[in-house]
Amino acid sequence: MKKGLLITNGFVGEQSFIKLWASLLAAAQKRGMSLTPMSHDKLLFDAGSGMPLWDADGVDFAILWDKDVRLGYQLEKLGIKVFNPPAAIETCDDKSLTHIALAGRLPMPPTVIIPTTYKYVGYGDMEFLRRAADYLGLPMVIKECRGSFGKQVYLANTIEEAAEIISSHEAVPMLMQRAIKESFGRDIRLYVVGNKVIAGMLRSNAADFRANISNGGKSQAYTPMDAEADLAISAANLLGLDFAGIDILQSKNGPLICEVNSNAHFHGMESCTGVDVAGAIIDHIMSRMEK
Repeated sequence: MKKGLLITNGFVGEQSFIKLWASLLAAAQKRGMSLTPMSHDKLLFDAGSGMPLWDADGVDFAILWDKDVRLGYQLEKLGIKVFNPPAAIETCDDKSLTHIALAGRLPMPPTVIIPTTYKYVGYGDMEFLRRAADYLGLPMVIKECRGSFGKQVYLANTIEEAAEIISSHEAVPMLMQRAIKESFGRDIRLYVVGNKVIAGMLRSNAADFRANISNGGKSQAYTPMDAEADLAISAANLLGLDFAGIDILQSKNGPLICEVNSNAHFHGMESCTGVDVAGAIIDHIMSRMEK
């Protein structure tokens, strides 16, 4: 029997994460999979030699339910199969890298990456912002490149508001995006496992331009149109993901990729749709390891 680790972040104690990890372990146990929980702070390496400072004997695969991609790369060098692959997690963890990876391949909202600056240096006269606003229009969406649950996403109605948002995040990687007004407070989350959309929900929020449930949004089960399902599957495949939550905006020009989440929480999806997402993920990994 193949033996695996469920790698979690040892510094995270929120109940939502703990319940999610427990669901994956329960699904593995139900299917007879050997899966041991292990927090990432226990899995130290000598980075110079690649030698693990823990007993890695007999470990065949790992589910990296974290964004510690450096650990993922070290595990791969040991010959351990990692789900999702660290390169895919790294690309999804930075929204700008996601857009660069999918550029010219899949439809996305027009997006401009904010030029890098440094702490205590600032952005000068922000001439770049005026040029971006001319291209993107106002209002515009501004996002931190790293963030979850919609907490690092902002709406700027004017140049002045955009300048204030950007200036207050000095040295934080960010991007600017055309606001898809017909999708304000509304998006589609599709959960892809393997090469299939296994579940979908429509999220809506009448009080916020962000549809995230954590911001007060509501959800309902949703069956995607073929174009939406194909778009989500293509995004996951192009990024090398075994499983992912894909956020799609419905625009007047068709569906658009909004974000790709490599470690998307799935309890809301399960409650909304009745689909056993944890079980589907474990089934997929077992199938991959058997091959």
